[in-house]
Amino acid sequence: MNKRTQLLWILLAIALLFAFSAVLLFGSVRIPPGQIWQAIWGQPLTDEKWRVIVWQIRLPRAITAVLAGTALGVSGLQMQTLFRNALADPFVLGINAGASFGVALFVLAVSGAFGAQLGALTWGSSLGMAIAAAIGGGLVLLVVLALSQRLSPVTLLLIGLMVSYITGAGVSILLHFAMPERTQAYINWSFGNFGGVTTRQLQVMTPLVVLPLVGSLRLAKPLNALLLGQDYAQTLGVPVQRLRRELVVLTALLSGTITAFCGPIGFVGLAVPHIARNLFRTADHTLLLPACCLIGAILALVADIIAQLPASQYTLPLNAVTALIGAPIVLSVLLKLGIRE
Repeated sequence: MNKRTQLLWILLAIALLFAFSAVLLFGSVRIPPGQIWQAIWGQPLTDEKWRVIVWQIRLPRAITAVLAGTALGVSGLQMQTLFRNALADPFVLGINAGASFGVALFVLAVSGAFGAQLGALTWGSSLGMAIAAAIGGGLVLLVVLALSQRLSPVTLLLIGLMVSYITGAGVSILLHFAMPERTQAYINWSFGNFGGVTTRQLQVMTPLVVLPLVGSLRLAKPLNALLLGQDYAQTLGVPVQRLRRELVVLTALLSGTITAFCGPIGFVGLAVPHIARNLFRTADHTLLLPACCLIGAILALVADIIAQLPASQYTLPLNAVTALIGAPIVLSVLLKLGIRE
């Protein structure tokens, strides 16, 4: 490892620490930095309400942002490698669309004749949204997984696109018949939000992200071989069909979990792999996978800080912020590809 690479790792680690600290520091309620660290370490505070804000709101939000950015960054890299497409993202398989359809179906269900009573209970909570999204994304995963054994990556990519169109049409129909307040609940979910994950939900979300991440990191060498083409990878002894299935499952678990708990977070999975490649100037996945973990976490934390509008009572839609950050990166990639052609 050369000095430049070592310096990049150090700078990324420092940036992650600062971004995580900033999420704890900024919010609608001003808390002195010293009081935040005292709250974390269980020491007495000037105002005990601050402890609740730190432990129940800001710390879960920061951890959620780290998990989401890491998961989307890694799954984006995997999809770009699998499809050999610089513009592929974690949602090309239609998992995001399936999750959206599940949430829209949930919204309509709690708007029906029995929905008024259910909506007042736990079914109207964010956990209900997460369960509905997980079921919708899981059903699409089963379909894609069954097809992945027979079809080429390009065909699979097109099928994922068609699934997105079909489920998008279903979402439009369902929302057309939903009650206005339920439609607004769906719209709020579609904006994306790291702050809606509670401490209890985080206990469920964390292993669903960490375990697939560990599995993804173990695939660095096979992914390097896959970069040179499936035929070349097979000559090196890589079981390509099994690798494709593993990539589909791991990506679906990562992106599906984040979508279920945080809503559809756009551009992070698309932009992070390109940032990693440009920073480290390599296509080696043994470097890119951990780099995407760090850069994805930093990008998600920074987007959340901007969305919170520090020193303001207002917040911005998270997806609007990630689009403002990620779109210029995607445009630069398109321009580079155009120049090369």
